[in-house]
Amino acid sequence: MILSEDVNSSDYFANFVTVCFSKYKMMRSPVLLLFMSMFLVMSGANAPAILPVPSEIECSGAAVRRDPGRLKVTVICPDSVRKTIERYSVISEIIGNDCRVSAFHKLREKIAPESYRLTVKENNVDIRVSDYRGFVYALQTLGQLLGSSEGFPCNVTVADGPRCGWRGFMLDSGRQFQTVDGIKKYIRMASMLKMNVFHWHLTEGLGWRPEIEAFPRLTKVGGYVAGGVQQQGSYSKKDIRDVVAYAGAYGIDIMPEIDLPGHSEAALRAYPELGCFMDSVRIPETGFTDRIFCAGKDTTLAALKIILDEICGLFPGKYIHLGGDEAPKGQWEKCPDCQNRIRTNGLKDTHDLQLWLSAQLASHLKTHGRKAVFWGDVVYSPGYPLPDNSVIQWWNYRGHRDLAVKNALAANHEVILSPNYYCYLNFPLEPWRGYGPERTFTMKEAYLSNPADAALASGDRRIIGVTCALWTDYNLTQEMLDSRLFPRIFAISEIMWHKGERKQFDEFRMLTEKTLDYFRSKDFDIDYLQTK
Repeated sequence: MILSEDVNSSDYFANFVTVCFSKYKMMRSPVLLLFMSMFLVMSGANAPAILPVPSEIECSGAAVRRDPGRLKVTVICPDSVRKTIERYSVISEIIGNDCRVSAFHKLREKIAPESYRLTVKENNVDIRVSDYRGFVYALQTLGQLLGSSEGFPCNVTVADGPRCGWRGFMLDSGRQFQTVDGIKKYIRMASMLKMNVFHWHLTEGLGWRPEIEAFPRLTKVGGYVAGGVQQQGSYSKKDIRDVVAYAGAYGIDIMPEIDLPGHSEAALRAYPELGCFMDSVRIPETGFTDRIFCAGKDTTLAALKIILDEICGLFPGKYIHLGGDEAPKGQWEKCPDCQNRIRTNGLKDTHDLQLWLSAQLASHLKTHGRKAVFWGDVVYSPGYPLPDNSVIQWWNYRGHRDLAVKNALAANHEVILSPNYYCYLNFPLEPWRGYGPERTFTMKEAYLSNPADAALASGDRRIIGVTCALWTDYNLTQEMLDSRLFPRIFAISEIMWHKGERKQFDEFRMLTEKTLDYFRSKDFDIDYLQTK
């Protein structure tokens, strides 16, 4: 029997006993009733703690600790998946160096994409998947089972699959620079929580990070314009290829973000001619200025296309993020080139001009077979139409509620959900530096009151999923990141992954507490008190 984790165990048992008493007199035997109670405890109430919570789990037998080196792992999968598994080494990284796949068999049943069926009997492990990501998620579940300090029952079967197709984590490397090893750490974290997209915010007013051969000053100058701790640095093409390959091994696609036309002070310090005027550019310690890429100069448009060509060559994923948020138009209002572009193209105003620029770049990405993602700012007001490969990422719930979602769907664009309430994990638990009490939230709020959860529940297929975001405003340095992420990211990953009715919050909180030691063993610094 497989019990859904959604079923309340006491209600299940009560209903089960009622049926048995009404249909089978023999079930009134005290011995049989005791057996049923013991079975219930193993199957539901004391099931191993796994996050995100699986759809279905079956357990029996006494809890034991296992040596990964004694496990015999059999994988049932298509031949193409077998080749990918053999190419990567994630088994040893997730489970341990002693664990090996002992046999492969061809899959002859239907398993949905990114889903898996994991069975552990004594020391035999059976993993059934239809794709590589399903295999990685099965490993992550097995890793949590093996890492449990309480052990887990002799026989366990987990059948699981995702709620939505897009499950992302965004890290801001523009304001604060993280090492390559630091980036890899959070790719591992995303995979542990069964996410499949790493949204890498690579450019900001405070720093331009990706190497662009055609414009070397972007990193040589733009990567070093800020003077704060951990605010200087860049990623070479070799670094980026290394990170992309590492993410692929963990079932993660990387979506790079080249933020434009705003948040571009670092780039304009390196190449002032890409702006409206050849004037000095102030690098903001926080926030942003009106020094943005010029939309009127053909030379700027050509340069941006060259930059995107190189970005597409580095990142093989389907999506490229082009920003579009917080772009003050003061310079555009005065720029003769921008005003001439407005007149020539019959545009209404500078907002229309931004949409025109966005459309040109999205259409350019389409020639590479890519989709362009924009922050919701571009659809707050109607204007120049974006092409059909444009995706809208909703973020500003505090300022505009769900306006971006409504307008994006009205224009028939796909939508990614990232409302700052409650998916912005840079918002602290209590006021800190530039964050007042109005920009704080708890794990409970993220779990019970998340607007992303309600939007997903609408069932609109154009809402492709959720991304939680960690911006690094106010010098949120690398060693501080874990304290912002955990344990609240558990609540958001549960919204992304778990299908059906979720557990009551107090029960979910207890599950997170049981898994903290495992995540700590993977080098994550988690404060137990933040689960309250």
